[in-house]
Amino acid sequence: MAFAVRAITLDLDDTVWPFAPIGERIERVLDDWLRTHSPETAQRWPPDAMRAMRERVWRNNPQLAHDLSALRRMTLEIALRDSGADMALLEPAYEAFYTARNEVEHYPDSLDALARISARVPVAALTNGNADLTRIGIDAHFVFQLGSREHGKAKPSPCIFHAACARLDCAHDEVLHVGDHVDADVAGAFRAGLRTCWINRDGRRWTNRQLRPDLEFDSLAGLADWLETHDIRAPAMAGPG
Repeated sequence: MAFAVRAITLDLDDTVWPFAPIGERIERVLDDWLRTHSPETAQRWPPDAMRAMRERVWRNNPQLAHDLSALRRMTLEIALRDSGADMALLEPAYEAFYTARNEVEHYPDSLDALARISARVPVAALTNGNADLTRIGIDAHFVFQLGSREHGKAKPSPCIFHAACARLDCAHDEVLHVGDHVDADVAGAFRAGLRTCWINRDGRRWTNRQLRPDLEFDSLAGLADWLETHDIRAPAMAGPG
């Protein structure tokens, strides 16, 4: 199936790179950092306890569900304060976390596929996470990044999709949203009126009987192939005839 695509909005975590290795690295880096800079905190809050406390903080603060950075800072603040640490360590501790958070391991197809896709249509990052594309080094492939923290609402809220379409100067049905998450990405974009592409790297079965994605691939390379096969380009990016 082919249809017009003037722009793409692209999820990041578990679409461009897997998040699980990042989460494991964050725990390890933070524990090492605290052992060096605040041993009392590291002793009071080893990784398992820190993880449980973080989950409790997130559960008890649903008003901040769109702002993972604020929730992470809150977690670190509680850990430092509870252990009697110098609160001047809060920002350096957060920076240790954020540096680890942006050390990503791309899926093998991602970088080449991103280059191929962004050569054909404008690509905007649309994420509930807090990755920094500049730190990661792939910002050149994106016209902008819109995160739930900046917008104030997270996917699957229609308004974040509509805000991205407005910045792209495209009608909702001219934008293809690409992501791995069945609810936040595919169902959210569908209900917002966008075209949808499910990146299904794990071979999951689609079980939602109310809707289906317009496209499904097991990698971003599949999407790049589809764009090239159907010679889909945004008008402003079309080459000479």
